[in-house]
Amino acid sequence: MPADISFSVPAKSPGYSPEIDTVELRETKDTLKAVPNEELSTDISVDPVSSTGKPKLPEMNLDKGIVGWDSQEDPSMPLNFSQNRKWALLAQITAITFVSPLSSTIFAPGATFMDKDFHNSNSLLSSFTVSVYILGYVLGPLFIAPASECWGRRPVLSATNWWYVIWQAGCAVAPNIGCLIAFRFLAGLGGAGCMTLNGGIIADLFVPEERGAANALSAIGVIFGPVIGPIFGAFIGQRAGWRWIFWVLCCLSGVITIVIQIFNKESYAPVIIARKTAKLSKELGLETKPEKFQREFTRPLRMLFLSPVIALFCTYMSLVYGLLYLLLTTLPMVYTETYHWSTELTGLASLGIGIGFFVGLVVIGLTSDKIIVKLTNWNGGIYEPEMRLPYMTLFAILIPISFFWYGWAADKAVHWIVPIIALSPFGFGMLGIFFPIQMYLIDAFPVHSASAMAALTVSRSLVGALLPMAGPQLYSSLGLGWGNSLLGFVALLMVPMPYYLWKYGGTIRKRHVIQL
Repeated sequence: MPADISFSVPAKSPGYSPEIDTVELRETKDTLKAVPNEELSTDISVDPVSSTGKPKLPEMNLDKGIVGWDSQEDPSMPLNFSQNRKWALLAQITAITFVSPLSSTIFAPGATFMDKDFHNSNSLLSSFTVSVYILGYVLGPLFIAPASECWGRRPVLSATNWWYVIWQAGCAVAPNIGCLIAFRFLAGLGGAGCMTLNGGIIADLFVPEERGAANALSAIGVIFGPVIGPIFGAFIGQRAGWRWIFWVLCCLSGVITIVIQIFNKESYAPVIIARKTAKLSKELGLETKPEKFQREFTRPLRMLFLSPVIALFCTYMSLVYGLLYLLLTTLPMVYTETYHWSTELTGLASLGIGIGFFVGLVVIGLTSDKIIVKLTNWNGGIYEPEMRLPYMTLFAILIPISFFWYGWAADKAVHWIVPIIALSPFGFGMLGIFFPIQMYLIDAFPVHSASAMAALTVSRSLVGALLPMAGPQLYSSLGLGWGNSLLGFVALLMVPMPYYLWKYGGTIRKRHVIQL
């Protein structure tokens, strides 16, 4: 038996999406080590000749040095999990993905009570206690996504969830505002885990024509969490005190994390195959050389800065996400100062956005996969990720319309229901942008979808954390009418981008292939 063996992934075959599902054993000189496949590392985009059906995956063949699946019906293959198991796993992720973004805004109404306890009169510092949580979303994904692609989704998700639970408890007992800011940031690092991995898990479990419905379920938490947060936070802070906001988050996330810990199952195919290979190597009496992780841990940033398509999508999503958090953090101020609402009621002002989200979720969830199937059939059975984008332009137009309407309605202090209704198009439009962008990244980069989602999460979270801090000064200088109109004009400038990426995104993606 040869003493030295190395591993590599075979080149993809026609009709096969670039999932790393096998490991080829071949002789080398000295050690057992991992050798990345050159073709795969050069091009990880979806094979343009592949359809939306389940790909034929390489099977175990030790005579040819292939470590793969036992058969196409191998039950350990994530795509072969039963529908009940797939949707149960996704429901668990959706639950924790609801709590994590909920944490980003739930403290906004409670910050007023915290200021009184800590004798804080600095409004900027008070705002920072809310937005610093999102800064955790900026740093966390840079490590979380590559770690999941090295060690698997399950251990990384569990670790980040428990980290989140611990620091929510820390926030509840924070002795001063400095500790609260530090603990909120640390909680954000853990909360970024589910936000980063949910797209990758969808790519692991579902083929493209099923991912629209799966993403619709996953989006419930991501989208509705920040909207419902101020409502919960206002009532809890008013009735039980601001510290109980964090105790509620700690208990809720703790229960969900225990359920995930018990029932979650590894879904990342390359890690499953790598474990099978490691087991075989151990049985053969071979020793492996530790993996070098530099390439993996720089992948999200390389995708963000070296892929023009990802950079454009991240820029657009960052703007929309920043506008969302600016609205959610300034709505309490607008409704207390303009309409003289109590702290408890101000959280309800975000319901307009929530209604828009709900309508958008229903419409897109019911139509997304059907549109993909039709476009694929019209394209001779060939699926392209850009097929996710055609209707984005229509949704993009709703963003500036909503800001113009909301801004001037609030500026003129018309009936309180009008600004709330005016924000519904924003919620509808944002979902119509968020949904196809996320699905595009999952479909275009299936192997490294977690890293692609990390790039998106990092960029949008950075803007989402910083832009709201400019909101009070913006409205103070320009007023609600012209302040929101300025934001509307910025959003209007971005409207052509979805159409441009729909028409030319495929060409750009294939021309600018990045080394991953």
